[in-house]
Amino acid sequence: MPHDSQPPPHPPRQSPHPHRPSAPRHQPAPPPYPGDYLMPWQSSPPPPPPHPPAPARGPAPAPGHHSDLRRLRTAYRLLRRVSTLTALGYFTLFLLLSGYAPALMTRPVGDGGLTTGLLLGLCQLPVALAAIAVYEWTARRTVDPLSAGLRDRARRDDPPPADRRKGAGR
Repeated sequence: MPHDSQPPPHPPRQSPHPHRPSAPRHQPAPPPYPGDYLMPWQSSPPPPPPHPPAPARGPAPAPGHHSDLRRLRTAYRLLRRVSTLTALGYFTLFLLLSGYAPALMTRPVGDGGLTTGLLLGLCQLPVALAAIAVYEWTARRTVDPLSAGLRDRARRDDPPPADRRKGAGR
């Protein structure tokens, strides 16, 4: 028994190619329930579809090729290399002198029995702390302003996403 809400079937179309028969047209099946019907597990009707996204403003530059990011990477790379080579260079010098110049490292300094090797070993901590201090000072002076500028530009270019939590705005 046909549904009263369905339109009558269309007559078959003539095929543009007389030697090939046209394919029969299939009607979509009606939904098993009306569109405004709520299922038992639904507490409210489904939300309306989201608004379409805003049109793009044009292609954004690739992050790896942006000149500000390149300058930031270069500054940070230089900062890492200088601080690492300072601390490791001093330690390597201490090891080389200990291995290849034992006469220099065992020479006494002053009258108290302190040797050159012991003095250079005790100076490793202040050298490491100085490397950390220079790292922080250089980072504040060169890297931080570049990253703050990029962060501000990103905030201006991209608006914050809408709050999508359920019940937000009540």
